Amino acid sequence: MMQAPHIGTMNAGARGTIADVAGVTVGHCTLNQGPIQTGVTVIRPHPGDAYREKVPAGACVINGFGKSIGLVQVEELGVLETPLALTNTFGVGTVANAQIRAAIKANPQIGRDDPSVNPLVFECNDGYLNDMQALAIDEAHYLSALDACSEAFERGAVGAGRGMSCFGLKGGIGSASRVAHVGEQHYTMGALVLANFGRLPQLIVAGDALGRTLQAESTIQPEHGSIIMLIATDAPLDARQLRRVATRAAAGLARTGSVYGHGSGDIALAFTTAYRVPHDAALIAIPPLVSDTRLDPLFQAAADCVEQAILDALFSAETVAGRDGHRRISLNEALRTRT
Repeated sequence: MMQAPHIGTMNAGARGTIADVAGVTVGHCTLNQGPIQTGVTVIRPHPGDAYREKVPAGACVINGFGKSIGLVQVEELGVLETPLALTNTFGVGTVANAQIRAAIKANPQIGRDDPSVNPLVFECNDGYLNDMQALAIDEAHYLSALDACSEAFERGAVGAGRGMSCFGLKGGIGSASRVAHVGEQHYTMGALVLANFGRLPQLIVAGDALGRTLQAESTIQPEHGSIIMLIATDAPLDARQLRRVATRAAAGLARTGSVYGHGSGDIALAFTTAYRVPHDAALIAIPPLVSDTRLDPLFQAAADCVEQAILDALFSAETVAGRDGHRRISLNEALRTRT
């Protein structure tokens, strides 16, 4: 199996995934049952209770053709209150209910003496390979993915990425990391993507217009896909700065050939593990923040991480057959066929 080329000049972390940011873990629950090709992926920002110990976050909607839950409150308050969840479009409500139940189990006063909890679920449409009308995702799948969270996790056609397509090939979950130097300090940044977008002739791999050699398209097909880009860092940033980091995900996305088509839901979110926001605190102690004038290395790391993570999804995925005989071949299979 071929591996994705390294993007940019920055070094990757030890694992080359979002788990290089200390405390961040990822888990999957994969459904692979004939026409049911889907799942749930969960990203935990730290091992503790996300409701009691929130982390700063900022989001950017590049193109808003999406059905996510929880973004409005993140934009207003700038914190996460639950782990991040990824699934298919029709599974969003079910996974949000599972997040709410899990938060209430850990904090029985939620919605009573305590404020409500903000579930955060992102989606892409996997309906080409997966029978979304079967509504196969249930709350137990979220809990299974949550329990599976680990520093070591699979990428490719797993979890929420099981039924996803990317540039007309098999897409899914991809991840990457970079180490950014800001003055004398160095910070780790990691990305995880749910890649489900693009048309094959547009595919660019490390600057090479590879898609054109794999398919010559005579008619322009509309963009129907989406991508969710999640970025973690240990750099001390506030919510405003994190939104600026999230915005740079668009640069990495564009370098793979995306034009953010009309029917594409392209959403990025960045969070930091550098400090936490206690739920009950009257005053919040935060470390000195990186100056805005020193953010460029982190912007570069975000763009490179996202581009690398998209390529990781493509190179990690296997060929998958799903509903009604639909099939998506992997990039590796497409390259073998070409040669």
